[in-house]
Amino acid sequence: MKAVALVAVLALAGCATPQVSRDAIPPMLAIERAAGLAPGAYPGVFVMTVRASGRQGASLYLNSESDYRDPRNLSFEVRPIAQAQLEARLGAPAETVLQGRTIRVDGEARRVRIDFTADGRPTGKYYYQTHVVIERGEQLLSVD
Repeated sequence: MKAVALVAVLALAGCATPQVSRDAIPPMLAIERAAGLAPGAYPGVFVMTVRASGRQGASLYLNSESDYRDPRNLSFEVRPIAQAQLEARLGAPAETVLQGRTIRVDGEARRVRIDFTADGRPTGKYYYQTHVVIERGEQLLSVD
């Protein structure tokens, strides 16, 4: 009897854990799920059309919206090593090849706080973006 009760408790505990679907997750769903798990991250395969790109420091950002500040925007942050791997794989800079294309990326969506600054100092105002970091070129699974 105790074994049956233990199995039932373990089965119910498994239901409380978010299940990760390997189906492609669109930007709005990624944003919602990352916000719900903040400060944690939501793992999955994310799909978006690259509508804009930009650079900050050594990172390249591929954005689902033309304005990266749009609350509906999902940003793929491509780190330097991944940039080099993707350029070798794609035959040109990622931001050139991927502009306007639909891509699938395996990673974790995380809500990131962005602070507004004035003269290099935080103003106390901020907003959130949702990022998926691409550390390795093979995280980019496909380009349509």
